[in-house]
Amino acid sequence: MKYGYFDDAAREYVITSPDTPLPWINYLGNEDFFSLISNTCGGYSFYRDAKLLRLTRYRYNNVPADTNGRYYFIRHMGEIWTPGWQPCKTKTDSYECRHGLGYSRFCSSKNGISAALTAFVPLHEPCEVNRLVLTNETEQEQSLELFSYVEFCFWNAVDDASNFQRNLSLGEVEVCGSAIYHKTEYRERRSHFAYYAVNDEIQGFDTSRDAFLGVYGSIERPAAVLKGTPGNSMASGGAVIGSHYLNITLAPGQSKSLIFLLGYCENPRDDKWEAPGIINKKRALAAMERFSTDSQAEQALSELKRYWDGLLSRFCLESGDERLNRMVNIWHQYQCMVTFNMSRSASYYESGTGRGMGFRDSCQDLLGFVHLIPDRARQRILDIAATQFEDGSAYHQYQPLTKQGNSDIGSGFNDDPLWLIAGTAAYIKETGDLSILDEMVDFDNRPELARPLLVHLTRSFDYTMSHLGPHGLPLIGRADWNDCLNLNCFSEEPGESFQTFGPSEGPVAESVFIAAMFVRYGREYARINQLVGQSAEAARALSCVDQIEQAVLRHGWDGRWFLRAYDAAGAPVGSHTCKEGQIYIEPQGFCVLAGIGIQGGLAKQALDSVKERLDTEYGIVLQQPAYQEYYVNLGEISSYPPGYKENAGIFCHNNPWVSIAETCIGRGNRAFLIYRRTAPAYIEDISHIHRTEPYVYSQMIAGRDAPRHGEAKNSWLTGTAAWAFVNVSQYILGIRPEFDGLRIDPCIPAELEEFTVTRSYRGAVYSIHVTNPGHVEKGIAAITLDGVPVSSPVLRPEGGGKRYRVEVVIGDR
Repeated sequence: MKYGYFDDAAREYVITSPDTPLPWINYLGNEDFFSLISNTCGGYSFYRDAKLLRLTRYRYNNVPADTNGRYYFIRHMGEIWTPGWQPCKTKTDSYECRHGLGYSRFCSSKNGISAALTAFVPLHEPCEVNRLVLTNETEQEQSLELFSYVEFCFWNAVDDASNFQRNLSLGEVEVCGSAIYHKTEYRERRSHFAYYAVNDEIQGFDTSRDAFLGVYGSIERPAAVLKGTPGNSMASGGAVIGSHYLNITLAPGQSKSLIFLLGYCENPRDDKWEAPGIINKKRALAAMERFSTDSQAEQALSELKRYWDGLLSRFCLESGDERLNRMVNIWHQYQCMVTFNMSRSASYYESGTGRGMGFRDSCQDLLGFVHLIPDRARQRILDIAATQFEDGSAYHQYQPLTKQGNSDIGSGFNDDPLWLIAGTAAYIKETGDLSILDEMVDFDNRPELARPLLVHLTRSFDYTMSHLGPHGLPLIGRADWNDCLNLNCFSEEPGESFQTFGPSEGPVAESVFIAAMFVRYGREYARINQLVGQSAEAARALSCVDQIEQAVLRHGWDGRWFLRAYDAAGAPVGSHTCKEGQIYIEPQGFCVLAGIGIQGGLAKQALDSVKERLDTEYGIVLQQPAYQEYYVNLGEISSYPPGYKENAGIFCHNNPWVSIAETCIGRGNRAFLIYRRTAPAYIEDISHIHRTEPYVYSQMIAGRDAPRHGEAKNSWLTGTAAWAFVNVSQYILGIRPEFDGLRIDPCIPAELEEFTVTRSYRGAVYSIHVTNPGHVEKGIAAITLDGVPVSSPVLRPEGGGKRYRVEVVIGDR
């Protein structure tokens, strides 16, 4: 069952029914100001940090779902309705939500009045624009009343949701003309405020939530709207809202356009006031002036669309598969941008109040983003590295506003350091820019400890080598990539955090997964050193890589697949000898994509075991058999019900690793099948089962042990976005940046006869046309560059905006 459709020409997903199985959301903003918006106008806004600078409130785990948001109540002919359906849920005569790239549009109608609401965050502006156009589609004059509504947060979202003894005496506002200023805490330590304005004369307002909703009132049926009369209330020491009241009369066929602006404004500390107790509004007024007309709003939206035109032109696919085209050309890359901006910090499933940016997460997000805006990727690498400790270990998370490590979560996740090598290598492969290695970067944000980035990479590499266990495999620490595999935790009391309880390190528990990471990214570290003339360090690194690879082959092979780990007692995890959890997905994918076991057939055997033991129609489950009881030696992974999350759920993030691994052994049919089973556009028809958005990936899909197999959870912010794009663009389509140039190495389903990729790379543009006359899965029979045959599949660009035409024939030479 579908709840909408893709409009590929407009790059939009069109939702035609408001009661989707879950709120289907979009992200507005690409730089500092961000908003989340659902298909019913729910969501929230913040500036830079979703915890510390939250502008509007949102109620997680609330019933009814998806409140609050930005709402426009229309009171007409005795009925009250909104363009986005929520919160009134009045049945409208028509409804449509279009989620586009950085904007959303809502079009609804009721009793001859149509409402078209467009919401977006303009480029380089700390505000959200809501343009509402009301049209009288009848043949008689119509009068209606409009009430806007947002509920302000008192900045720190955690304190706002918990410290009521203070918050209920805190709210302060100013109203000046058609602008409402939320100045709570501005009198003390803050130099910032929020504002909510409209570009028209208003006939009233409310700023007190209690006055607007009424005693025991609700957002579904606010008292002020029911009465048709605003209270002109001035919030004082309570909950603060922004609500404008407008009387509107429309002649037959007439439209009325209104521009509402929700913004953040910050003043210098010595320029906070224009008079005693009156905030300095000049910067806010300047922003309002920039969006005071329809033409200004339309121009800003056009600029946003042109911005995305430019970004998406850097990698474009033309094939006979429209679902593949839309994923590669639009939704993969769009989700990569959002995950780069947000890491895992702010969604409908991450409240934005705790996690901050993930060290590992942000490094992986770079992999799918770096081709879009390399300069931003470069800065992110330096920001991440500055949170690293001198010994090479890292804070697991850091706060985006302060860029300080999250000490509440701390460190001890032993895969984290290696991801810094992965992200840096991806940047250098994309740009050829080795100068980043010379950038001086703090350790632990302490300038006196600053060293070149290359030193940070060395510390990352050496941290693994200095933390090896009894089998010569890397120690797992608190956890590796799977945060729920806690082999040094041993928690038996409810409420204890699996990620922070117990020792952060143990001398026995080892990770085969980290070993595979070390083999892959250790080789990239060695190559980086070769490129900068550090041949001795490169040789040392390759020797260490060989040492770890041999340890995997000796102690990480279980007979038909790779082991997952060894626990704190030295017992294997992910072995046929285990009662449950006998085979895990992660080492099968990552060992093979690292090149381990390809020679000699172990790789093929491991991937065959994945197909035999872990495959389902909705994707590959994380492990089997599912854990039916809690294992204190394994931790959180066994705490979930069977089939959910890490306990045999389909953790979408690691499915691309297996798909990439299949391309490494030449099985394009199998690689594409794995890709297709979790790619949103291919499973749109089962939205009633899948439930989350059919245009972006979710973190997890319920596995076959779950009662609701195929149901997805935790959409948008997942490393799946980057890895899925890397998989399809670099390994299936095979257009892969490397240190020496752009490698052409497709591994495709045999039925795919041809495709064309346009790829910007190091100042050049390649048009790469691939044909598959023999219907094979892998192999290069011939390559021509501008009509001239070339012997190497690695193309070395000259830059300068030069355009190249590349013809590739798949087959045997």
